[in-house]
Amino acid sequence: MTQKKHTVVFHPHNKTIEVEDGGNLIRAAMEAGVHINASCGGEGVCGKCRVILEQGELEGGADKLSREDGEKGFRLACLSKVKSDVIIRVPVESNVDSSVLNIAESPRHTARIKQVKLDSLKEQGMLIPPVEKKYLELPPPSAQDNLADVTRLLNFLKITHDEHRLEVNIDVMRGIPDILRQQDFKVTATIVRPVRKDGKNQIVHIEAGDTTARNFAVAMDIGTTTIYGEVLDINSGKILSSYGDFNGQISYGEDVISRIMFAEKEGGLDILQKKVIETVNKVLGKIIKLADIDKAEVTTITLAGNSTMTQLMLAINPRYIRRAPYVPASILYPPFRASDIGIDLGRHTIALIYPGVSSYVGGDIVAGVMGSGMYQTEKLTLFMDIGTNAEIVIGNREWMACTACSAGPAFEGGGISFGMRAARGAVEDFSIDPITFEPMIMTKGNVRPKGICGSGLITIVAVLFENGLIDNRGRFNRDTGTDRIREREGIWEYVLAWKDTTQIDRDITITEPDIDNLIRAKGAMYSGAMTLLEEVGLGITDIEQIILAGGFGSYVDLEKAMTIGLLPEIDPEKVIYLGNGSLLGAKMSSFTNLLRRNVGEVVKMMTNFELAETPSYMDHYVSSLFLPHTEMHYFPRLQGRMNARKKHGLKSV
Repeated sequence: MTQKKHTVVFHPHNKTIEVEDGGNLIRAAMEAGVHINASCGGEGVCGKCRVILEQGELEGGADKLSREDGEKGFRLACLSKVKSDVIIRVPVESNVDSSVLNIAESPRHTARIKQVKLDSLKEQGMLIPPVEKKYLELPPPSAQDNLADVTRLLNFLKITHDEHRLEVNIDVMRGIPDILRQQDFKVTATIVRPVRKDGKNQIVHIEAGDTTARNFAVAMDIGTTTIYGEVLDINSGKILSSYGDFNGQISYGEDVISRIMFAEKEGGLDILQKKVIETVNKVLGKIIKLADIDKAEVTTITLAGNSTMTQLMLAINPRYIRRAPYVPASILYPPFRASDIGIDLGRHTIALIYPGVSSYVGGDIVAGVMGSGMYQTEKLTLFMDIGTNAEIVIGNREWMACTACSAGPAFEGGGISFGMRAARGAVEDFSIDPITFEPMIMTKGNVRPKGICGSGLITIVAVLFENGLIDNRGRFNRDTGTDRIREREGIWEYVLAWKDTTQIDRDITITEPDIDNLIRAKGAMYSGAMTLLEEVGLGITDIEQIILAGGFGSYVDLEKAMTIGLLPEIDPEKVIYLGNGSLLGAKMSSFTNLLRRNVGEVVKMMTNFELAETPSYMDHYVSSLFLPHTEMHYFPRLQGRMNARKKHGLKSV
């Protein structure tokens, strides 16, 4: 009798597999190539393999969970048996390990990371925080001086602190009478500065006594993949704590397009908004505890994210971002109370959102431009934020042009046979013996390999190319005589590590389809930059400096990135590694309101180009689908190295 089979669909991976009736769910995930954290060997004691049953029937898996979790559909995959066709969602906490985000590692390069220097801001007269505290010792009322409490407060601020154009909202008014009298009319007023010079200063909080020494801000980068936060001491300029975690929305799609599509489903927007706020609050709780402060002492939180992440966080449906003519709901956002969107901070804490430029050039890029100082330099600068959604800005203090392109997940290990995020065991460096073609690999943590991260992928492909093991289309040389290059099930591959030297009891390989995915990703980046340069009448030789933003940019091998044609070939000394530019810009805006005012002018300067509407982009893209490019004269140093190899009788393409 034929064993009954069921279909299992894993989201957000969109992977499907057939299993026999009663088949173990975690084994089905393994066979489907879906990673679920599990460290107890399937005994159900670690609790890390939690999944959500969205449709169908599973037997078991809920006994060791709370009743509330069971009712929500949670199951332990290792204890679950498939009893019907099922749809399973792998939540982010079961798919990724956030501990890898918070390990202090040195970048590959001595990165010229720009730091916020309080003394420098003071010298420039820029140390005017967007939210400031003022201590007041008011004269108590009397028969001769019986001004209303609010009037007394406003008048004293004008006279003693030169504060004008003040207004108080009704929430604050309700507390003023009692708070003024708690410590004999000695109070601290929290004032929010307007962005516009002609705007009004708002008193958003009143505290008894002098609390001016306890004024803290939070800067936060709301990324598609990760969310990072820092607690800042406004008075000292110090970073008191920092922490990052994976964005809980990952369970509903790894890129912005899949998230937009999910948001269009019934209830989808509400789910995604709650997930991102849950992660924000998780990060907040961690950094506030690490900083040893009270959340009531946080007066402002500055957030920067791409256009889709910003709209999802604010519960604004981003459906029109992915449809021509690609229009976001807004590029400017007014200050508001953080608690209004569910952020777990005091009612008086003000949220400031970085403005964007277009549907695909959002506040994270504007924050990076501001943080890098690109908007102040005379040098013609190419700013690149490399990731799943790659953004490019070209210009200087006089003008800027920008665009965005979808590079795909290859730079983060996605779409690669043994791809993984940059965690312990990920191959990050690679070299090869030019005679025997035997590899030397280095992994994160110096442990046995279990996969390949994005920066490692770039290095591997560059080394294989320069040593003649692949041609400029990414196809393996079949005549090398090494058993490292082989054909398996119709696919050619190179064996990086034999299974007895890995953590996963399988050979770790890089395949031709893997290389194709990388070529498409790097082609999107390079052709985006070339198209933008062409549209403003410039070329590669006009670039005076490159700024690489994002964590990935700090770890990529610059020479290898140029070898595969990811970056234009220029003098390495002209490259600046910015780190998390989005977080840097958010941090700077927490210290100076003048920067917030400059942001509006910078956004006006940035002319956006939609690559889909730019005819030359596809021509540049097709030309970039080779290693490094169809036009080798763009890469003279690489060409020189390859000619030297041929001269010395070494294999080369």
